[in-house]
Amino acid sequence: MTAPNAAPASPAPRVNPLQRLWLRELGMERLWLRPAPAPVPQVVVSKEDSAAIGQASSPPSVTAGAAAQIAAAAPAVSADGIQGGMPPAGMPPAGMPPAGTPPVAPPPAVAPRAGSPAVAVRSGPPPRPAPKADPASDTAPVRAPVGEAVKNATLDELREQVVACTACGLCEGRRHAVFGHGGQPTRWLVVGEAPGEQEDRQGQPFVGRSGQLLDAMLSAVGMSRERDVFIANVIKCRPPGNRNPKPEEIAACSPYLMRQIALLQPERILVLGRFAAQALLGTDATIGSLRGRIHQMKTDEGREIPVIVSYHPAYLLRSPAEKARAWQDLKLAARM
Repeated sequence: MTAPNAAPASPAPRVNPLQRLWLRELGMERLWLRPAPAPVPQVVVSKEDSAAIGQASSPPSVTAGAAAQIAAAAPAVSADGIQGGMPPAGMPPAGMPPAGTPPVAPPPAVAPRAGSPAVAVRSGPPPRPAPKADPASDTAPVRAPVGEAVKNATLDELREQVVACTACGLCEGRRHAVFGHGGQPTRWLVVGEAPGEQEDRQGQPFVGRSGQLLDAMLSAVGMSRERDVFIANVIKCRPPGNRNPKPEEIAACSPYLMRQIALLQPERILVLGRFAAQALLGTDATIGSLRGRIHQMKTDEGREIPVIVSYHPAYLLRSPAEKARAWQDLKLAARM
């Protein structure tokens, strides 16, 4: 006889908790879940032992009464294998996954692509819109009226007001405000249009080639800015690119010149250039029609001052042929 081949015992049927509860209510939990008997090991025997083993291992016969008892104790099974609405072992109830089935994991969250903008998720009420800026709060600084400010100013006070002036937009691009320069008491007041690039750099009127030509012209008639001539401009700040002054710029700056005239009290005024002549005389006539004769200017104090109009030295540098007419204008001013 050889050794038997061992075989593992069959495990008890697997049921879920609900199935176990149903079996317990029917009184069949222990019967249904009882593990199956281990299989009989196979034994190889010889011919001599087979007869003896056969006689000893004959199973007893089952009587008819015992069979009836077993049939009565067994549960009734329908055609589809479900007894009394009870699923068989290993089969879950309707709507439930089979026992031992691993739970289905939720789909993984999709990570945003690299470089894609993150989306902020917020709860609660929507944010209030940002308040709109008030256009009135972003306006340019308030321009103080010049006429009232200079009404009672002395010459030194007037100079300080010109340096700090913001009455028009020319103050934003200037290097220096050009108040004026010259001798006192003043016999002649020479009035130009506006500072140029060199005047803006140095803060003095009529410098560079135009200033040199003007000094030569004054010297020819016995006058000097260091002794008896005061030189000023209608506009105290340089217009960008040496452009012509705008009417609003002339209107904003003219009170400074009027106060200079009232304080200096010149004997006569030599006006150089069209814009200066038009601003001082209150006319839109051309310089060709204004030059060569004497005009009268009445001040706020009631005083009349002779005014002579001539070409600007910068124009004479571009048009040398007009120097002869400018010389005639100087001689007219000197004869008065």
